[in-house]
Amino acid sequence: MNNKQVYTLEQEKFARYAKALSHPARVFILDYLANNLHKCCYSGDMAEELPIARSTLSEHLKELKKAGLIQGEINPPYIKYCINREKWEEAKLLFAEFFKR
Repeated sequence: MNNKQVYTLEQEKFARYAKALSHPARVFILDYLANNLHKCCYSGDMAEELPIARSTLSEHLKELKKAGLIQGEINPPYIKYCINREKWEEAKLLFAEFFKR
């Protein structure tokens, strides 16, 4: 087995962010959070805006969280989601650099 590193850390991060953005519902969620006046909201608020089941919304939120683009604050029975500003800025820079090529 070859242990040689094939991809750079930046390439791996870019791919993780790109995967997270690969569904229109996830793009909607990020847009919703980024444009929300308070920058955070409960999943129930988003469920009212999207024509998808709450379980499907949960899966999309999970993918965005896994990529690091959002973070959740659990306050049972609710979860409040916000953009993870550090990762958001990192993703913006990676995409900008990539598309400059």
